[in-house]
Amino acid sequence: MKKMIRKAAAAGIAGAVLMTGSAFAADVTLTNVSYDPTRELYAAYNELFESHYLEETGLEAEVIQSHGGSGSQARSVIEGADADVVTLALEHDITLVENAGLIESGWIDEFEGHSSPYTSTIVFLVRSGNEKDLHDWNDLIQEGVEIITPDPKSSGGACWNFLAAWYWADKEFGGDEEQIIDFMTALYANVTVMDSGARGATTTFVENGQGDVLIAWENEALATVKEYPDKYEIVSPSVSILAQPSVAIVDENADRNGTQEAAHDYLAYLYSEEAQRLIGEYGYRPSNEAILQEFADKFDLDMDLCTIDDFGGWNEAYMTYFVDGALFDEIYGF
Repeated sequence: MKKMIRKAAAAGIAGAVLMTGSAFAADVTLTNVSYDPTRELYAAYNELFESHYLEETGLEAEVIQSHGGSGSQARSVIEGADADVVTLALEHDITLVENAGLIESGWIDEFEGHSSPYTSTIVFLVRSGNEKDLHDWNDLIQEGVEIITPDPKSSGGACWNFLAAWYWADKEFGGDEEQIIDFMTALYANVTVMDSGARGATTTFVENGQGDVLIAWENEALATVKEYPDKYEIVSPSVSILAQPSVAIVDENADRNGTQEAAHDYLAYLYSEEAQRLIGEYGYRPSNEAILQEFADKFDLDMDLCTIDDFGGWNEAYMTYFVDGALFDEIYGF
């Protein structure tokens, strides 16, 4: 087995990157605690929202961004990070904040599409020429293939990666759990670096030049190919997963900060046509089906995608695969 480097997650919000819009004294200030790869999307969206909010209310708004591994970000809010909204990689991470008493029950029905204004999927990012001929999940367990993927203990994207691979194996082996576990064990034996978040994994693969393949959010892969068109290419596996990031108001903080209404407007505006097109431009799949079709040349809309419902929903999936002592730990030897 190759030597694997598991990079620890930074503790709390101090480990996340913070970006502020400007130094002016805003009438309303919101803090959006988000996951790793949404930095660029929300930098652009915040400008769009601030202009919209000024036009609608006559008030100046400023949005502060925080980014890190989705699970780590959820824990930072539980530990006291003053988020007005969370825009995390998966429903389960917001449920953790809800279970801590900071978000009111029923949040998932507050906005359209189960409070998921955009979706994504999981693809492979390889170096130009795809020297090791990696086209599907079974190719990743070949001897000598070095995989980069983040850690499911801290990264929501890593959870989606794991489930996409599991679903392929489930179909391939007809539901035989022993064979599925053998495949997943071989897959993770080829992981050489396990970063705490998806952006860190991209940095390891792209900037540090490690690994043969990055199991990646589609938007991260698209952004990399756009920046380095001659160096990288995207491979769509035969089976992947419909990844559904979720958004919610952190009610206790928003009530205390007097930002409940502004926080609602901030998340609701994600569903506007202007924001949906911006979402598509930044490599996420708009929840508005008509606008999604406008980006049909950008996304592989013919991919065979399972959903979290195929795993019984996030509560069941997390208990089965990701809590301490569950299947991921069994597979990975922790």
